[in-house]
Amino acid sequence: MDRQDGHHFPETTLVLMSSDASASPKSAVETTPDGSSSGQRPEPGESFVLLVEDNPINQVVALEFLALMGLKTELARNGQEALDLCERAAPSLVLMDIQMPGMDGLECARRLREQQAQGRLPRFPILALTAHALDSDVADSLKAGMDEHLTKPLDFLTLRRRLARWLDLPQLND
Repeated sequence: MDRQDGHHFPETTLVLMSSDASASPKSAVETTPDGSSSGQRPEPGESFVLLVEDNPINQVVALEFLALMGLKTELARNGQEALDLCERAAPSLVLMDIQMPGMDGLECARRLREQQAQGRLPRFPILALTAHALDSDVADSLKAGMDEHLTKPLDFLTLRRRLARWLDLPQLND
């Protein structure tokens, strides 16, 4: 445990796992029998984060990190699910994996930004959360309309600091 501002935070790292991992996430976000998310929506004025991640292990870790930050979350397992969820209710922020089956994170970000430009969605930050770490990967994320590019593995405190730039979270002292 790391101690920051009188709070205890786990020294945990978000790790990239192979896409054939068989674990199933257990979190505050419930899933329906068809695999879609039915997580709780926040009260007006509360922030919620849409996590777009296909790997079950990464889902569990990221959802736990977000829960420890007191954030409401919703889970999408690919870009199309993310688009569908955003059309129902816009999130405060999207954490987007890049490489996913079906629609990848780059295409999803482009489509979300297109809908925002057309006035069909409000503007919200989209942060890449990916193992792709080359300069060209960062450039691709930004070109697709993402606001930041976070590289896995990512520890809790780093993720919290990065999210605090975009959401109403208290900054941590180093």
